[in-house]
Amino acid sequence: MAGEKKTVKKIVKRKKGAPLPEVIRQEKSKTKGPSKKKVYMEALIQKKPKDFRVGADIMHKMDVTRFVKWPKYIRLQRQKAILYQRIKIPPTVNQFNSCTLDRQAATQLFKLMDKYRPESKREKVLRLKKIAQQKAEGKEVAPAKRPLTVLHGVNKVTTLIEQKKAQLVCIAGDVDPIEIVIHLPAFVEKWVFLTVSLREAELDWEDLFTGSLLQLLP
Repeated sequence: MAGEKKTVKKIVKRKKGAPLPEVIRQEKSKTKGPSKKKVYMEALIQKKPKDFRVGADIMHKMDVTRFVKWPKYIRLQRQKAILYQRIKIPPTVNQFNSCTLDRQAATQLFKLMDKYRPESKREKVLRLKKIAQQKAEGKEVAPAKRPLTVLHGVNKVTTLIEQKKAQLVCIAGDVDPIEIVIHLPAFVEKWVFLTVSLREAELDWEDLFTGSLLQLLP
């Protein structure tokens, strides 16, 4: 017919991509292989991978220190140490950190204090038993002079300093709270006595004075 248009179909040829490299084609051909060969191994060297899911193998021990929730007193200790490093400390408090004895001088001081070690409970019982035995035998017991010993305790030390009986005052450098002993250095300077501050971390108070904070030699 005269008014009709003829439709012409265009045939578009798709371009083929570049062929795959030889290495990739070989790998694909390996994966598409018919069946994998079974490898028989000896039981002694057979690989047995562990499974750490629930109900399976037990997990090996790991260092979980950073996951531990430390007790409150440990956290306060660490925060306090960091604060002492970062903030400006008043001189009255800082003297307990800076003006401390070294280990050699502290050892000499401990040797001196060891000579004036106070008697233990056992020694006191033996001494009283000996006096009681002498009295039972009818012997006269002369009153013995009290030996010079190291005294301890904040109240006792303060009293002896006021009475001017103290010759050497030793203060631990890490007393907590520091308000217990913060008055002593200035108080001792008033009476012109020698003051020595010690680090408890470097020394062992318990060997001499059962963990006392202050030691005093009258």
